[in-house]
Amino acid sequence: MKAVARLLLLVLLAGLSLQLYFVGRIALMAALDPESTAFERSAVYSVATATGSLKWRQHWLPYSEMSDNLKRAVIASEDASFTEHDGVDIEALEKAWDKNAKAEKQASQSLQQSASRPGNSKATARVPKVVGGSTITQQLAKNLFLSGERTLLRKGQELLLTLMLERLLSKERILEIYLNSVEWGEGVYGAEAAAQHYCRKSASRLSAYEAARLAVMLPRPKYFETRPGSGYLSSRAGTIVARMGGVDLP
Repeated sequence: MKAVARLLLLVLLAGLSLQLYFVGRIALMAALDPESTAFERSAVYSVATATGSLKWRQHWLPYSEMSDNLKRAVIASEDASFTEHDGVDIEALEKAWDKNAKAEKQASQSLQQSASRPGNSKATARVPKVVGGSTITQQLAKNLFLSGERTLLRKGQELLLTLMLERLLSKERILEIYLNSVEWGEGVYGAEAAAQHYCRKSASRLSAYEAARLAVMLPRPKYFETRPGSGYLSSRAGTIVARMGGVDLP
């Protein structure tokens, strides 16, 4: 029993040490720009391993120099209540769960209907798209420190990191780090690299529509990178432009 107790104590101390490490890292980010994120390093390593070449475009642009159009577009597209919540948007999560449940139900019904048709015993259904509902702060927490695993333990750590970010950094700083590190295509990280890659201009000079198109790409940047003429991209960008006027910036 003593050995088990000592083991549990060591596990608890290791967990506490890890959280203190995260607190220290985040506190430093109030003044120091992170050179890279866990997501960037993992993605770049994967590509380099597969292709033998290093592809990484990123250039830090201070919040004050970044186009307000892009800030508003990303908030309108990714997290409309960014300036109001404390890191987690419960209402958005509930809506995401409802959408995912409906999508799974429709997929199941479609599979059953297909399987019931004569001669179609091997029917398959399209896997429904999973809607996340994560806030900008949650996305930043995941990108900065965590792997792409989908486990309860990792989700719990994401929540703790989200709360740390909200307590130790301002909303402005959170948005600045997010916009400078989020993926916008294969090896394209941050707003400045994205603006140069897609619009051939600095992120400080983006128009409302250009900013909206970049914002709409964020959930699936690699997909839209290969489909610049996507009708959905243009249509959704128009919707985001219409919403940008009601966005309050931190």
